[in-house]
Amino acid sequence: MIFKVIVEKDDSGYYVGGVPALPGCFSQGKTIEELKGNITEAIEGWLEVMNDKAKKGNIQMIEISV
Repeated sequence: MIFKVIVEKDDSGYYVGGVPALPGCFSQGKTIEELKGNITEAIEGWLEVMNDKAKKGNIQMIEISV
C-alpha cells in the first residue's frame, strides 16, 4: 500500500509526519530518513490494531462513493 504523509519540521528541529488517511497515525524523526522508518512502523502498527478490532467485531467498515 502507498500512503501520503504530511511532513513538517517542528521548532526543535524534528521532522513530524502524519498520515491523513489514518487518523491519529503520527511519528517523528531527527532526519527525513529516520522519520520514514518511524512512520512506516506507525502505519504498520495502526493497520494491525484496526485489523484486530475488525476481527473482534468492535468496528464495522463500509465503503461510500461520492
